[in-house]
Amino acid sequence: MMPLIRPLIVPSRQRRLLTLSAVAMLMAGCAQNPAAVNATGVAGNTSEALAKAGYKIIGGPLIPDTTVQLGPSVAYPLEKLVYWGIWIGAAWLILDPLAPNWDIEEARLPEDHVHFQMSMKRFYTGGAGEARVVFNRRAKTLMREGGYGGYEIVEYSEALDSSVLGSQRTAAGVIRLVRKPS
Repeated sequence: MMPLIRPLIVPSRQRRLLTLSAVAMLMAGCAQNPAAVNATGVAGNTSEALAKAGYKIIGGPLIPDTTVQLGPSVAYPLEKLVYWGIWIGAAWLILDPLAPNWDIEEARLPEDHVHFQMSMKRFYTGGAGEARVVFNRRAKTLMREGGYGGYEIVEYSEALDSSVLGSQRTAAGVIRLVRKPS
């Protein structure tokens, strides 16, 4: 097992899952009239059951039956605004467009070698071809911070790991940091 010296940009997936489960529980209480849910299939039955359960637990709707007047002729029910706000927030948490595309884990090896293990976000909107650039950028940063004169790429590979939730790009490599000539 290689010692891990400094992980860069490790997202908190547990926090996201906890937030999404809280959002699902809040959405269960958004129904004002559980009998009015009129969807079919598994999703419809599930949402109807959640709405009825939330209604029974809370004793009424979680969101009051009011409208928000956005202009002289534009008004929306508060329930719809909250409902779509929660969906937009959930999509933002899952996609996280401001997060870096690549997670990098480093491990120091003997004789000034460093191993990199990089993985890309599972859901991304670009940056699929930048693994080598990120790898070189991190190697140059380590070279400068350590006072080395250069680095050599000993090994480098890219892969595409498949899973149920979709594929994920990965890259791994080893560099050897070269000392400055004295």
